[in-house]
Amino acid sequence: MATSSDERRLQGSRKHKSPGGFLGWVSGSTSGSRSASRSPSAPGSPRARPESAARRRPPGHVRMEIRQHEWLSASPHEGFEQMRLKSRPKEPCPSLTRVGANFYSSVKQQDYSASVWLRRKDKLEHSQQKCIVIFALVCCFAILVALIFSAVDIMGEDEDGLSEKNCQNKCRIALVENIPEGLNYSENAPFHLSLFQGWMNLLNMAKKSVDIVSSHWDLNHTHPSACQGQRLFEKLLQLTSQNIEIKLVSDVTADSKVLEALKLKGAEVTYMNMTAYNKGRLQSSFWIVDKQHVYIGSAGLDWQSLGQMKELGVIFYNCSCLVLDLQRIFALYSSLKFKSRVPQTWSKRLYGVYDNEKKLQLQLNETKSQAFVSNSPKLFCPKNRSFDIDAIYSVIDDAKQYVYIAVMDYLPISSTSTKRTYWPDLDGKIREALVLRSVRVRLLISFWKETDPLTFNFISSLKAICTEIANCSLKVKFFDLERENACATKEQKNHTFPRLNRNKYMVTDGAAYIGNFDWVGNDFTQNAGTGLVINQADVRNNRSIIKQLKDVFERDWYSPYAKTLQPTKQPNCSSLLKLKAPSNKTATDNAGGKEAWSV
Repeated sequence: MATSSDERRLQGSRKHKSPGGFLGWVSGSTSGSRSASRSPSAPGSPRARPESAARRRPPGHVRMEIRQHEWLSASPHEGFEQMRLKSRPKEPCPSLTRVGANFYSSVKQQDYSASVWLRRKDKLEHSQQKCIVIFALVCCFAILVALIFSAVDIMGEDEDGLSEKNCQNKCRIALVENIPEGLNYSENAPFHLSLFQGWMNLLNMAKKSVDIVSSHWDLNHTHPSACQGQRLFEKLLQLTSQNIEIKLVSDVTADSKVLEALKLKGAEVTYMNMTAYNKGRLQSSFWIVDKQHVYIGSAGLDWQSLGQMKELGVIFYNCSCLVLDLQRIFALYSSLKFKSRVPQTWSKRLYGVYDNEKKLQLQLNETKSQAFVSNSPKLFCPKNRSFDIDAIYSVIDDAKQYVYIAVMDYLPISSTSTKRTYWPDLDGKIREALVLRSVRVRLLISFWKETDPLTFNFISSLKAICTEIANCSLKVKFFDLERENACATKEQKNHTFPRLNRNKYMVTDGAAYIGNFDWVGNDFTQNAGTGLVINQADVRNNRSIIKQLKDVFERDWYSPYAKTLQPTKQPNCSSLLKLKAPSNKTATDNAGGKEAWSV
């Protein structure tokens, strides 16, 4: 039987084993296992366990029984060593152990590297966040500073701390004129301070600064009538050696030795590239002396303006409130130095202080007045700066009785290199005043060799309006200073210079406009120029600048140099040469408003 053979095998093995130690443990284990293995094989045993109980044994217990079975099934002749080797638990393979250890160490190393990388990443992200926050704070600070500077009315050193609260608004004003050689008026005609003397007075008063904007810079000429220009040039050179700051603005196209000489002496010269800005040129003409005194008018720093040309302007004395506004136009010109284009937004320090909606309240020769300056083109009009056209509109719209206009050229046309188009801005406003409000309009236009033939067509069109409309009054005259030279030979013209009426002003029963432009479309739309508007309620006072300007217009209107011409024809040279100087009777007829002659 299997059981008896197993017992004999076990007894044989006990002869070779000592009673203690490992064999004792084996004996105890086998006896337990033998009884356990015997119990299920004995049929009918009361202690037999069901199969399901054996299946519920834990896996470790099953493995132990298998090992015990192998050990018990060994043949009797196998020695103890053989049985010991069989009974020894299997040890893991050394190579597998090393692989496992290496794998574990590599995993730990990767885990360490990953943790280091994560820490560095966290530090990097933290530093980047710091940089972003700092950059955002710097940007916010810069924007805040910009907003503060744009929201606060900054005076700056160019304005010497002037403000609307501390500026001088009780001013003295004077008309200045240049009357060309050979132009004679009657003894009773009004005369005013000469342009040369007015400019010299300003330079003699200068103690700190002289700022000049001019379209022409030709003072040092050899012509006999250029002596006044030479004296003015010498005075400017003298001021440069007296630590008086001189700033000059000119068009970039001006090739002037006068500017170069003044620049070498320390004057600051700014050239404006109007061709790049607006395909135009600089025509502004004004002075600012010591931030107190102002000149504005038609004359530039040209010897002809002091000799050959009929010019008109005004000088303000001790009028820093007006300087406060005009200085910003000068600063605008200076800000364009070395720039090829106009900025999209202007600095607030260049905004207008006064405009048509908010006029400067001041006293002019003890006469209550209002004033503001305007600018052109529209491109050069920052916030609160009136456009020249709008300034002229305001003067015409406020007129109740008359509008007197004196310009060198009247041509409501806008010209380009390829076409010419009608420019209705000013021509239409005159028609509106004639038809809708029955305002008397007088136009005094210069007649010279460059007068465009279309001028007569537009004058004829204006006159046609009043042919069938009641209370429509329009009269036009041409101021001719070149009657003797109009048909001179080419050789004669080479030795003479034209004499022109270059006045550019308008006067009404309540206001006056003095500017730098003729009434030509391109001048206002492309060129840089400045205008001045003065309003006064009491125009009957002889000290009123409105009254003085009206007297000048009427002096020229009724002079022998103002002629009524046929609007569709230009004068014939042969007819002009046969004309004689107007007699006293002719002058009297002119004074009565009658036409002296027509061609």
